[in-house]
Amino acid sequence: MYDPGGWDEDASRPYFFLSYAHTPKAGARGAGDPNHWVRQLYRDLCEAVLQLTTLPAGAPVGFMDESMHQGELWADRLSHELASCRVFVPLYSPRYFSSLACGQEWHSFTQRPVYPANRDSDRTSGVVPVLWVAMGQYKLPEVASQLQFNHASFGPDYAAEGLYALMKLSYFRSAYELAVHRLARRIVEVAEDTVIPVGRKLDFQSQPSAFNVVAPTKQLRISVLSYHRAELPPGRNADYYGARRTDWHPYRPVAERPLAEHAVRLAKQLGFQPSVHEFDEEVEELTGGGQPTAPGLLLLDRWALRDERRRELVRRFDRSNTGWVGVLEPWNQDDPDCVEHEGPLGELSDQALRLTHRVARPSFQGLAAGPTGLASLEDFDDALPRAAMKAKYAFEDRTRTGAGETATPRPSLRDAFRGGRGREAAGLAPPRTDDDHPASAEGDSPQDGAEPGGGNA
Repeated sequence: MYDPGGWDEDASRPYFFLSYAHTPKAGARGAGDPNHWVRQLYRDLCEAVLQLTTLPAGAPVGFMDESMHQGELWADRLSHELASCRVFVPLYSPRYFSSLACGQEWHSFTQRPVYPANRDSDRTSGVVPVLWVAMGQYKLPEVASQLQFNHASFGPDYAAEGLYALMKLSYFRSAYELAVHRLARRIVEVAEDTVIPVGRKLDFQSQPSAFNVVAPTKQLRISVLSYHRAELPPGRNADYYGARRTDWHPYRPVAERPLAEHAVRLAKQLGFQPSVHEFDEEVEELTGGGQPTAPGLLLLDRWALRDERRRELVRRFDRSNTGWVGVLEPWNQDDPDCVEHEGPLGELSDQALRLTHRVARPSFQGLAAGPTGLASLEDFDDALPRAAMKAKYAFEDRTRTGAGETATPRPSLRDAFRGGRGREAAGLAPPRTDDDHPASAEGDSPQDGAEPGGGNA
């Protein structure tokens, strides 16, 4: 007979599956077990659940993966427990939402249907989220933010600090005991108020993560518009190019690596997780008018603007008002070709990026070297952090507004001053100064100690 979960119908099912991110040991020799406190929480929860139920001796109370072993046996055990447990208990922490395995656990559990145990019950989820650390300053993935879970009901100290702090500090001992009791009671209530049938054992290692491992605002898509050696225009020195367009190396011999690799290093210092792409492959997505997936930077080689097709692509990009993509135009003052052709290529840049140049703020575009642009590697190093952060702020503004709403159009100075009208008469805000600060990227904080929580069962 077919058994979707491989579970004996007469066997007791564990009340909860404790899902947590394994913390690696500190580098110091002799460092203690970093997951000791999670194990202690698991034991305390099991004891509290036993007190609140009629589970017989020897019946499984919960499950916690304590092995960190990989391989088929490990994955099969996780699949078995995720298909049979009654409640899923994720321990929220920054490390948790960056863990692929935790995202796979969440996804696997939530493939099972959830039914209210009776007609009057409104429970539709078997997820009971727990704050391991306070998460107020972090944006939760969509599956977690969909559940509005009032963490303050487990106690104000718990909502403010998270369970880890309550366990570590003796001052919070009573707050910890209260939080564990109420958490155990919530687990039992959810288990009794819902019917979550035993599910099919899934191939755990092939399951997707329920949440994005890298938050969109942590990503930075670095696009390069340049040549590879085989397509250089006549007379251009090939020493600054490589086999790929992303190998463009404008600051030779000062720079030790291609510009895109150097940009990746700078972006990582800002906390981004950058990726490198060819502009030719990105332009359709950038100019399509859809919701952006991440902030970006365009590293533009003005020599590429001599190609009519690419020049038109840059014009399309310029007209699409993609403020979440910063534009940087490296221009080596020690490159004889650049010095000789500075005027004509500068004009091509102004024509292709007419709107971008019009609204660019010098403090962000980094044009300290005048009309020659970023004339040295030092100029580029100064400009990239400002451009990347400005792109991040614009991306956050855009994603808060939503793809369905019209973005604020770029102001036209010609319209503003036509007929002698001032900026105020034209309905334009006064120009910003370098002292202006972008709007906060953080969302509204939940009220009354409530924070977003889990997902569907």
